[in-house]
Amino acid sequence: MSSTRDIDALIELMAKLPGLGPRSARRAVLHLIRKRALLLTPLSDLMQTVAATARECLNCGNVGTADVCDICTSEKRANGELCVVEDVADLWAMERSGVFKGRYHVLGGTLSALDAIGPQELRIPRLVDRIDTESVTEVILALNATIDGQTTAHYIADQLEDRVRLTSLAQGVPIGGELDYLDDGTITAAMQARKAL
Repeated sequence: MSSTRDIDALIELMAKLPGLGPRSARRAVLHLIRKRALLLTPLSDLMQTVAATARECLNCGNVGTADVCDICTSEKRANGELCVVEDVADLWAMERSGVFKGRYHVLGGTLSALDAIGPQELRIPRLVDRIDTESVTEVILALNATIDGQTTAHYIADQLEDRVRLTSLAQGVPIGGELDYLDDGTITAAMQARKAL
């Protein structure tokens, strides 16, 4: 029996994380082991807590520890603006920029005929329900500037036509760019220069 079996298994799992390959995972695990009391034990405890308590917001799809997230429950955020993003990483990127003060709607991906992802696999029906039940005056489509993102934006625009003001992010977001990889200044510029669809 190998004396490093559990460590090897941890390295394998860490290597599956975005941005980490086998070598990076090995370095990270060795660092965690060396800093066991400072990093590994608290990280392990916190991961167990998050695994037990993390859930999707029933309203918007954000991730938190309550059934409805802090953004959705904040009265200060109920300004009529609803920003539609592909996934939670995009929501967090928008929040990091500090430029948007409304509420969000996380689709959970984009439409893709190749991957058999239609409107029912995403939170598009829930988005339409929110427009009908909440006091939404503007929907900002902050989808990635990819083919699937643009296809999804056009589909949503068709679904919401004449029901609410529709805008999208403008300058600053390059074609093929993903929000999670943009700096705060680029996101701010894109939000401020949004345009009507």
